Amino acid sequence: MILDAKLYLNLVRGGAVRLAQNRQTINDLNVFPIPDGDTGDNMYMTIEAGASASGESLGEMARAVSSGMLLGARGNSGVILSRIFAGMAKGLDGLQKADIKEFTAAMRSGVKEAYTAVSQPVEGTILTVMREGVDAAEGSSSIEEFMDRWISGMDVSLQHTPELLDVLKRSGVIDSGGAGLLCIGEGMRDGLHGLVDMAATPGEASVSHATVDFSAFTEDSVLEFGYCTEFLLRLQRSKVDLDSFDESVIHDWLASQGDSLVFFRDGSIIKTHVHTKDPGAILTKCREWGEFLTIKVENMTLQHHENHMDERFKRARKALGVVAVAAGKGLTDSFKEMGADAVIEGGQTMNPSVERFLEAFDSVDAETIFVLPNNSNIILTANQASAIYEKAKIVVIPTKTISEGYYALANLDPELPLEDLKATLEGAAASVTTGMISKAIRDTEIAKTGEFVGFSGKELLCGSPSRPDAMKALAAKLDAGKADIFIIFRGADAPSEEAEALKSAFEKEYPATEVILLEGGQPVYDYILLLC
Repeated sequence: MILDAKLYLNLVRGGAVRLAQNRQTINDLNVFPIPDGDTGDNMYMTIEAGASASGESLGEMARAVSSGMLLGARGNSGVILSRIFAGMAKGLDGLQKADIKEFTAAMRSGVKEAYTAVSQPVEGTILTVMREGVDAAEGSSSIEEFMDRWISGMDVSLQHTPELLDVLKRSGVIDSGGAGLLCIGEGMRDGLHGLVDMAATPGEASVSHATVDFSAFTEDSVLEFGYCTEFLLRLQRSKVDLDSFDESVIHDWLASQGDSLVFFRDGSIIKTHVHTKDPGAILTKCREWGEFLTIKVENMTLQHHENHMDERFKRARKALGVVAVAAGKGLTDSFKEMGADAVIEGGQTMNPSVERFLEAFDSVDAETIFVLPNNSNIILTANQASAIYEKAKIVVIPTKTISEGYYALANLDPELPLEDLKATLEGAAASVTTGMISKAIRDTEIAKTGEFVGFSGKELLCGSPSRPDAMKALAAKLDAGKADIFIIFRGADAPSEEAEALKSAFEKEYPATEVILLEGGQPVYDYILLLC
């Protein structure tokens, strides 16, 4: 395949279409403590600005695409993206068409130009992903093969970015700019093979902007992060000698005024992205050399969006995860609040399948996953799922009740070595006494059908027509007064007023014991008691 002007534009438009479909996912990968714009939106607006270019020859088309992206570039990643295509344009300059050798050289030029544009290149970012992707594609015998190997190489590089940047590893994500570039690469391959509807203009896909949270910067706030400042400066002949002017004068001055500087010159246009606490001083100074074509200044403290990750790019695995089994909204919420990454719905009368466990393991995507079955009938299924699953180390803590699982999770310390943590969780579960209240479904020696029975394990301990009386009898049987903590999980069928009255009664009956009432919402068991 030979690359001509039309096919090159198809590549760009394919990249824009694919990124438009995934830009919010890319936005949500942001891990900077405050938002430096939205990476997906910024990269999309950058490439979209070049997707309507025109040119007769390949070189003219590449130059027109680059010029459009220069004017549309937004944000750090958007600016770097525009420089990748600027470098490609330099590599394709003067060509009517390009073969694989010329295309490879243009891609290498894109890498070089991108690195040149960044004052202090940081590995583990879009720069690394582009460079390592091109390295992986080196030696390809066709443009089709190059694209396949480039994309595969970028994907591998992207998964490695958390190992290069601690901020990514701590947040459990991959680099957002690199993820955006991978999207673009996949879209370019679609365009190469004619899989993109070129009648659908990428620009028709609107960019969504979340509402700015102005409460993030109040009357009493102190400016900590400064302003994200971007502009296009047109050098003026009345102010500088364009033929001899050295733009490093501007670059060096800007570097002394802020950080995260991305700077380059394209003809008489200077493109700048910088973080500074005094954008006014920068804008005033730069008018000594030219006049502004565009200006954007944003307070970086303002929050633009929450971090909800799309699973397509949530590939950077965290070290430790937890899967628990529970039934009832209250219990589910409680386990999640305490650190469970996934809660499978299940329990007595509704045991989850092996497949459901495997799905939960995939959703957690951690190197080691601790599992709390919380029911004796579910432990075997959890173990079977553990034996099948190959993507992570699965550690099943054989918790037989919700109480055991709850107290085990309360003792989870991710800083402990795995073997010590396993022993800690198992020890915590073993230290718990569990009691339960439920309706009898047949006559027994201690209760008739429809009455309430109290039991622990498989031992029936008491029965009564009155649910509160059954609860009180069960607490006495379990020596609640000797426990330090007495937690009551209220079931779906137990009235809240009754539960509050029981809590008060127990506090009076057992003054040395801390009594806690939690909303469990569980079926089958009107109350679950945890004593430890």
